[in-house]
Amino acid sequence: MKKVIVFFLILSFLLPMYPVSAEEDVTPNAGSSVLMEVSTGTILFEKEKDKQVAVASLTKMMSQILILEAIESGNLTWEEEVTTSSNAAGYGGTQIYLQPGEKMTVRDMMKGISMASANDATVALAERIAGSESAFVQMMNQKAKELGLKNTNFVNPTGLDEENHYSSAYDMGLIAIELLKHEQILEFSSVYEDYLRVNTPNKFWLVNTNKLVRFYEGADGLKTGFTDNAKYTMAVTAKRNNMRLIAIVLGEAVSKVRNQETMDLLDYGFNLYTVDMIKKQGEVVDKIQLDKGSKKQVDVVLKNDITVLRKKSEQEKKYTEKVNLKELELPIKKDQEVGTIDIYDGSKKVGSYPIIVKEEIKKRSLWKLFFDNLKDLVVGNLSF
Repeated sequence: MKKVIVFFLILSFLLPMYPVSAEEDVTPNAGSSVLMEVSTGTILFEKEKDKQVAVASLTKMMSQILILEAIESGNLTWEEEVTTSSNAAGYGGTQIYLQPGEKMTVRDMMKGISMASANDATVALAERIAGSESAFVQMMNQKAKELGLKNTNFVNPTGLDEENHYSSAYDMGLIAIELLKHEQILEFSSVYEDYLRVNTPNKFWLVNTNKLVRFYEGADGLKTGFTDNAKYTMAVTAKRNNMRLIAIVLGEAVSKVRNQETMDLLDYGFNLYTVDMIKKQGEVVDKIQLDKGSKKQVDVVLKNDITVLRKKSEQEKKYTEKVNLKELELPIKKDQEVGTIDIYDGSKKVGSYPIIVKEEIKKRSLWKLFFDNLKDLVVGNLSF
């Protein structure tokens, strides 16, 4: 009998050491939450993921997407100095204390948004990009539609409490994954401390509101928030080995509990799951012969990494592939998608992934084609 009692005492001690099961609540104090693997978009854990709630400054992730798109399109540059309007300067909430008429570079404003959740910098950039705050909000909602978000509506670019401004844990996860496609965001969100207005009497110290970038292994973003309606919110991404996770936690009453439950959520994912790297971005998967092109042959490469998610308890598998090229017409643009590569687990298709060419291929002129063919004929590469 004593041996039985000792056995159960030891068992009760060891059980908490194992990862919590999917049926248990990893975030018991959150109103809603979701954990997703970024490369596949797979949901690893969910709690009230589609519930429409206030999300506070997690809203700014959508604003950052539009800011980065403006930079990538050439509409905006990192070194451009943006003038702060009275509307932006007087916005309230968390700020970097921009003054009406003050000029600051886009880069420094993005620091303020990413690290200090600056409302004034967010609105200043929104006005620069769209002409007005309201026009920028329309762009945000249009982007939400493009991303297929079902439970999101924005009324402002900052996340301050307003009627009819809401999103959900799952929609925030999708927004975070879209933001992470713009890898430069991590240059801002991963920094723990920095300064603005350097070499001026108004030097301003920035400390990242996301403490996990300093204290959680692999964490390098993305956003925190708080309002009276939303309570404490958090979107954290972390990468270990080949796997990047995004954890969304909403509606927490206490910031320390929010931070801890976000870490618990990430621990849950890293403890139970892994990703197999099947092929890496830029890897050559085929070649295209172009008889009439400025180059006769061009490499076809992967647009993105190909990874497959699996539980650590499952054995790693061997996969097969099939390349599908489109019918192509010259000229071919750099980074143009020219087909797909399908990955199979036996007869089951795991996924279909875009393939591209990394250089521009122009159509050869008739004279160039004639002389190239003549040259090939002379050296014996062409026969009739």
